Amino acid sequence: MRSVVVTDARTQAAIETVIRMESARLIAGLARYTGDIGLAEDLAQDAVVAALEQWPDEGVPRNAGAWLMTVAKRRAIDQFRRNRELEKRYAQIGRVLEAEGDTVTPDFDKAFADEIDDDLLRLIFTACHPVLSVQARVALTLRMLGGLTTAEIARAYLLPEATIAQRIVRAKKILAQAHIPFEVPASDQRPARLSSVLEVIYLIFNEGYSATAGDDWMRPALCAEAVRLARVLAQLAPTEPEVHGLVALLEIQASRIAARTGPCGDPVLLLDQDRRRWDRLLINRGLAALKKAQELGGERGPYALQAAIAACHARAFRSEDTDWARIVTLYNILAKVMPSPVVELNRAVAISMAYGPQAGLDLIDQLAAEPALRNYHLLPSARGHLLERLGRTAEARAEFQRAAGLATNERERRLSAERAEAAGSE
Repeated sequence: MRSVVVTDARTQAAIETVIRMESARLIAGLARYTGDIGLAEDLAQDAVVAALEQWPDEGVPRNAGAWLMTVAKRRAIDQFRRNRELEKRYAQIGRVLEAEGDTVTPDFDKAFADEIDDDLLRLIFTACHPVLSVQARVALTLRMLGGLTTAEIARAYLLPEATIAQRIVRAKKILAQAHIPFEVPASDQRPARLSSVLEVIYLIFNEGYSATAGDDWMRPALCAEAVRLARVLAQLAPTEPEVHGLVALLEIQASRIAARTGPCGDPVLLLDQDRRRWDRLLINRGLAALKKAQELGGERGPYALQAAIAACHARAFRSEDTDWARIVTLYNILAKVMPSPVVELNRAVAISMAYGPQAGLDLIDQLAAEPALRNYHLLPSARGHLLERLGRTAEARAEFQRAAGLATNERERRLSAERAEAAGSE
């Protein structure tokens, strides 16, 4: 295969991009061949190491994903040869490779495109097997499929990194020992896993929508993959209201992506966004999915409730037209259905918009003692905004500075720092 020879800097950037985009598909495809998720992850890492060694000199292959898959499967064969206990699997993979031919061709991905798409959902269902605790299912799948780091998963759950790391290690061992089949379960077995699958897709989207760390505020590719998986899942489980609730939520949230950053990639907050840039097609699809969830009796499901909140924003062509009273009502229900400090924080912000900043500030001050929110940068950010609206600029500046110190994403840190500076100039 011809390669594109690039400079060192471009090679490094290309490698990082390919790894980010191909990691989940690579692991999922390898898991199907080997039947072992832990082994699949190890083989994928071996392929990445080979790329790091060879691509700087040889150039990045035009079909980089196929290159990684072929290298990883060859490593799998080598390992099976050394392990006579897995001779049957080796023969099976060997026959597949022999049928494909030993050379990577530009048609490799095309030949496996449909299977790889299915593999991603299979991997989510496999990692969400009931043999694992709910917490372990989600942590493992986010790590492998979402490409999220342990730190990013820990932030999503407001837990220490060490706790998440232990869950992932234990989950891999349990799946390997239990010999869990790599498949989408039969319809009567799906309900036991469905809530975890939905949570995984939801959190993958969230990381793409607001990245934990790095120089970019968003990772749109993660959002797109989460939306795609949710749509596929809706076809697989058409009578499950919460599946449609999740689709609705992600479609409506994704509609704002183009308006969430300025020309230089800086964050644009919801109330400041140019709503003409919101994608009306995605909004309409989201509203249709929300209607479907409600018709199926799922209007009080946590994803459907969040979708209904998002729909209030989507239906307002100007920020000042937003039905904040309706949003408060929905948050009141959500807080009972899915109680969490983050939901309470969002509810406080909604109350401040509906009934004045002091009402919201009183609630936020009650949340300040929550251990889970102690290092959560959005709490001082929200508090600073309300203090600023009340004219208490010195206090607002201090809160924005605190938010900047807690933020791990560079764009968010810079935004909070700028808000602190602006508050100090008034």
